[in-house]
Amino acid sequence: MATNRRTMIHTLAGALLAGSAVPAFAQQGPNAPYNPHPARRLGMAQESADTPKLTIYMNDALNDQEAIRIKQIGIDWVDLSNVPAQPWGVDYLKPRVDALKKHDMHIGILMIRWAYKGSVDPDMDQIVRGGPRRDAEIDKIKQTIVNCGKLGIPVVEWNFYNHRATDGYKDIPGRGGAIYEDFNYQRMKNMAPPPGEPPQNYEDTWKHLEYFLKAVVPVAEKNNVVLSVHPNDPPAPMSRGSAQVLNSFSDWKRLVETVNSPSNCMTWDCGVTRELGEDPVTVGNWLASRNRIGQVHFRNVVMRKPREDYTEVFPDTGDNDMYEVMKLLVRNNYKRLIFPEHPRGLDIDKLLPKGTNPTASWAYNVAYCRAMLQIALRELRGL
Repeated sequence: MATNRRTMIHTLAGALLAGSAVPAFAQQGPNAPYNPHPARRLGMAQESADTPKLTIYMNDALNDQEAIRIKQIGIDWVDLSNVPAQPWGVDYLKPRVDALKKHDMHIGILMIRWAYKGSVDPDMDQIVRGGPRRDAEIDKIKQTIVNCGKLGIPVVEWNFYNHRATDGYKDIPGRGGAIYEDFNYQRMKNMAPPPGEPPQNYEDTWKHLEYFLKAVVPVAEKNNVVLSVHPNDPPAPMSRGSAQVLNSFSDWKRLVETVNSPSNCMTWDCGVTRELGEDPVTVGNWLASRNRIGQVHFRNVVMRKPREDYTEVFPDTGDNDMYEVMKLLVRNNYKRLIFPEHPRGLDIDKLLPKGTNPTASWAYNVAYCRAMLQIALRELRGL
């Protein structure tokens, strides 16, 4: 009897083990009710209308070779760079929308030109400084927003700099000699304002920003377009004599609350958040829970002194827990674009022809970000 009992146990154990090797869809049987979350899934979670989606820059939407290279690393939504001055007419936008459709790709983000020939764009500068051509330049941007709405381009990004604190940057060697970007405010703290760029204080700059917001956000909301402003980066409090107005979490809150609209969003950069000395998870939850993230910049830094001293590093090192960043986005049902930006300088990319896009460094960032997204979707949504 004992021998028979042992034989039966071994037989049942063998059957159970054999059954565990059968794919979940086969275990359900042909007449079993459909189970959308079987115990064992095939493959990894993929981007969809209900998930975040990855993006990178594209230089030329009319370039099929560039589109193919970007498509090969799994990018379907692009952030189109190298744009002309305002306004962007339908005659400019539609050929680019149509060219990407051939590759089942889309324009997800267009950024208003804020820099030109090494300085602030003179048209945007009229808005930032409240110049005599301000209203005319704002009207051009309004027309761009209308045209983007017509063609289904969801996000228009913008910046608000009276001067950007790039003089504090320095390239330094990092892991294996890869190029890191290091910022120290002391390198530029005592530099004079550039010619033709008089100093502007905080309240005057904010007054012009508020004027711009109140003019363009209603147009964006009416045309189903999201306006997404990038915070000051680097976030030094002053830049060549001028105060920066989007270089603190309190500034970001003030912006969101100045014009309370789903079309008034921020480009949430978790790297800048750390540069400010803030906790990215706390800040990200505040913005995401209010649906005020227009896009995400997904990158990592080592911060030594808030706003003044930090180094941009690979996404898999640094002070930010990038998995926690990704999870907060998934938990808050964020569905827009994630940009794994600021790739580090790799030696292998020096062998490529100048202007090649993407590079190995971009592919590295995209792959890392996609892995974070797929694991977060599996853990939190069972996908």
